[in-house]
Amino acid sequence: MRKTHAFTGSFGATLLAPQETRFRLWAPSSRAASVEIEGLAPVPMDRQPDGWFQAVAPCGAGALYRYRVAPDLAVPDPASRAQPRDVSGPSQVIDPRAYDWQVADWRGLPWEQAVIYEIHVGAAGGFRGVRERLAGLAALGITAVELMPLSEFPGGRNWGYDGVLPYAPESSYGTPEELKALVDHAHALGMMIFLDVVYNHFGPEGNFLGAYAAPFFHAGRPTPWGDAIDFRQPAVQAYFMENALYWLMEYRFDGLRLDAVQAIGERDWLVDLAAHVRARVESGRHVHLILENENNDSGLLRAGFDAQWNDDGHNALHVLLTGESEGYYANFAADPAGRLARVLAEGFAFQGEMFPTLGRPRGMETAGLRASAFILFLQNHDQIGNRALGERLTVLAPPQALRAAYGLLLLSPQIPMLFMGEEWGSRQPFLYFTSHPPALGQIVRDGRRREFAAFAHFRDPVRRQTIPDPNQPETFTASIPPAHEAEQAEGRAWHGFFATLLRLRHARITPRLRGARGLGARVVGRGAVAARWRMGDGAILSIGLNLGSGPVDLPDWVAGPVLFQDPPSADMARRLPPHAVTVHLAEAGDGAAHG
Repeated sequence: MRKTHAFTGSFGATLLAPQETRFRLWAPSSRAASVEIEGLAPVPMDRQPDGWFQAVAPCGAGALYRYRVAPDLAVPDPASRAQPRDVSGPSQVIDPRAYDWQVADWRGLPWEQAVIYEIHVGAAGGFRGVRERLAGLAALGITAVELMPLSEFPGGRNWGYDGVLPYAPESSYGTPEELKALVDHAHALGMMIFLDVVYNHFGPEGNFLGAYAAPFFHAGRPTPWGDAIDFRQPAVQAYFMENALYWLMEYRFDGLRLDAVQAIGERDWLVDLAAHVRARVESGRHVHLILENENNDSGLLRAGFDAQWNDDGHNALHVLLTGESEGYYANFAADPAGRLARVLAEGFAFQGEMFPTLGRPRGMETAGLRASAFILFLQNHDQIGNRALGERLTVLAPPQALRAAYGLLLLSPQIPMLFMGEEWGSRQPFLYFTSHPPALGQIVRDGRRREFAAFAHFRDPVRRQTIPDPNQPETFTASIPPAHEAEQAEGRAWHGFFATLLRLRHARITPRLRGARGLGARVVGRGAVAARWRMGDGAILSIGLNLGSGPVDLPDWVAGPVLFQDPPSADMARRLPPHAVTVHLAEAGDGAAHG
């Protein structure tokens, strides 16, 4: 028996019968609208209350159409499910039940089992290319793949954060059915698959909403991307809430990562979104909601969201590993070890304190939150790609210090995340890339080079010209981690190192992770911290990390049987050499677990 899934929402084209489709458009700024279907006469749309238009037309799956919203303007469907000719081309009617799901009983995994791997679909070879990588990632110990945004964007090269049609999977990556096959294959391997979604802005090219739905935007609230999206409007709320359900219910994603939610002015909508998702997904199914939020709003982690990307943890570790102190790293440069200690003990380093580069307080207290409410990482698309030259830590940090930091990352109770290529120690940069029309591409290139004028290395205008042009195809190709790196001796060594750590995590940390809470952390030397947690079963996990240049003494409570050390040494439980990590796990029945 075929197993299909379909989500029917308020917007867009809904297949009613093999040759009958209903079209719905919210166009409150238009007096009239019609559907122009290739090969058919235009179909007038009936005006309905509150700015809605609707029509039923004699066409089926595969039909190409636009909405005529003004005599001189025909636009793609803002809820298009496919854009075979890019963002400004016609939309395509899709039969969501055309795909026969092979894994019909998948219910996901508990959050505590997550080990996340972020990947750019285009740099991995499209939906088929990602699918081919999944078995190897599963064997390594990855349990959740997170796809960077898929919303249709202009051209064929983009990070995905310039998307303008959030219901349409990027056509250069493959078809909707190929995306569903990717999700299906992940589930067959016992892996979750998450999607990064952008609800805080639209990209600068191909967004026509302002021409026929001006209330979609809040003219009095500017953002870095233009006027803010107006989440006070019921239709706007529904547009994005239904988008979340569309990806979760029709494409069967196991979770969503919401990009930069600090730019969403109506915080209550986020709370409503989480509640709505929890109410709509099938009983017994694990669906996870992840935040990126510069505000460190811990209240959202108590209101239905599973976890937040922990930028504070990354920033403190980055300063310790590299010594960099420009840009936002300035907020961590004075006491990076102290910031890291608070991250390990409590989750966020900033919980209402003054954030120097912003000149205002940042964050909220985290008391009572579980350790797994925070996603820790050493690298991701932002932290590599927002560098002028896209360097990875493998070329910025001492190798042994980096190994020690990975020991902390993969064995601490916070949920770990890796970035594509990281598992073999890739040295290939990951740059910011686009495929905008030439005029816009030049604006993006010049603006990006101006961004770095305040950095010491790029104050020289001539040197700034060495920053790669995001719009050049070579910038994209230079960002693809080459497969041959993984086959070299260094790549195999890194891969084996990660495999060892992930085996330990799954065997010894994950089963105890539910309910784990911090018991405190402290600075034990320049660039060195010690931390411990009471795990869900009562065991005590303690970690000493020294990223400094001299040995440090560890407190007595770093105790119990050694789970992992790098480099291994009989004396490391008491005195930790430079660039070293020691991890101990005392079972609930051991004396150390009651200390």
